[in-house]
Amino acid sequence: MYNHPMIESLRHALRGFHWLISNQRNFRIHLAISLFVLVLAFILRVTKVEFAILIFCIILGLAIEMINSAFEEIADLITIKWAKQAKIAKDVTSSMMLFASFGLFLIGLIIFLPYIF
Repeated sequence: MYNHPMIESLRHALRGFHWLISNQRNFRIHLAISLFVLVLAFILRVTKVEFAILIFCIILGLAIEMINSAFEEIADLITIKWAKQAKIAKDVTSSMMLFASFGLFLIGLIIFLPYIF
């Protein structure tokens, strides 16, 4: 049976997403927080623009976590023994996620605090 290249690409992407959910605890945590943010936005009835900003922040955070996970797997593939360069690559991508999380959290506060107080 012929598989259209776009359908095959979608299958690969879904397998990757399934792997993330199955193997990456931090990705599952980000998904849970994202769901909480969406529910809170719905309950507080944020504006359409604020909702769009929150969606963008969620996608950005999840995408950065995906990049972090991919870099960690690549580093593990390159060397199974401890290597300074692999550690640096893992630490830098982890810090990318940390810095993004702080920024995304601040954006969430800016949007939600006026509704709460």
